Amino acid sequence: MSELEEPPRTYSGAFLAVIAIALLASVGALIWCFTLGSRLSTAQAELAEARQQNTQLAAELRETDARLKVTTDELAKSLGLTQKELDQRAQAIISREEADTQRLQSAEQQTAQQVSAVSNDVSGVKSDVGGVKTDLGKTENDLATTISQLQQVRGDLSNTNSIIARNHDELVALEHRGDRNYYEFTLNRGEKKPVGTVSLELKKTDAKRSRFTLDIYADDKVYEKKDRNVNEPLQFYSGKEPALYEIVVNGISSKNQISGYLSAPKNAPTPVQPTGQ
Repeated sequence: MSELEEPPRTYSGAFLAVIAIALLASVGALIWCFTLGSRLSTAQAELAEARQQNTQLAAELRETDARLKVTTDELAKSLGLTQKELDQRAQAIISREEADTQRLQSAEQQTAQQVSAVSNDVSGVKSDVGGVKTDLGKTENDLATTISQLQQVRGDLSNTNSIIARNHDELVALEHRGDRNYYEFTLNRGEKKPVGTVSLELKKTDAKRSRFTLDIYADDKVYEKKDRNVNEPLQFYSGKEPALYEIVVNGISSKNQISGYLSAPKNAPTPVQPTGQ
């Protein structure tokens, strides 16, 4: 052979991949530069527009200041005031407005405190009402218990049993029944005392044996109850249309003194109350 033939050149796959990546990078850079250029153009346009608006606003502000100055000068001339006096008046108006605002805030705060205090008072009243309801319920229960404990005793005139009270609490329970009127009394030996529409006179007492002798004055009559026992119903009739009355002595003291009550029908006359002169 006269001349040596050169073997054909071959390119590896890695080299081709590098070339492809470089081409892709170049294309991406071109796209990014184009996009950035578009955004820069838009930003420049917006900046130019903003500058134009600022210039216009500045011109309008100068015009407004000029008009305000002219108006202020005209006002000062019409009122005969200097600029300093106008400023002083403006400051006085501002001070009054600030003072009014402070007073309003103080009044609102005071009102809020008063409302809070009233709310607390209302809560206290509710608590008190709840306590009263509880006490009332307890009182009603106690009253019902006392009524159930009242004793039935046969009277000295009638053949029926009478319900008597042996102490003040049981008497209160009887009064709540509402079917008769009751008058409590305390009577000393030898004393004649009006009770209800009748009069009573204690003649004799025997504290050891719980016995006593009592005279009852009613309708110009005298009813003697001799050697009677404590808590024994002493019955008598009184009135134009005779109605049954009862006297019950609950206790005898060692000082010749008795205490008890008079039971009168609900429709019987009531004692006349003295009137002030």
